[in-house]
Amino acid sequence: MNERIIKLTDAEEVQDFVRAAGNCDFDIDISYQRIVIDAKSILGVMGLGMSKELTVKYGGEDLEFENVLSKYSVA
Repeated sequence: MNERIIKLTDAEEVQDFVRAAGNCDFDIDISYQRIVIDAKSILGVMGLGMSKELTVKYGGEDLEFENVLSKYSVA
């Protein structure tokens, strides 16, 4: 299981992240504190709020998704 910390600051970044997650054939979870959301749900990700450090956990490999994660990575 891979884990990255990201920060999404506006709706455009959320849309970019969710689009990349939706193209993956493996499960991706995004969490803030104790709340865990399916990263392929735009409403769920927006509901977590913006400008927070979010933890992304995923169990597969996809180059496009890795590039998007790198764009928004804080650590």
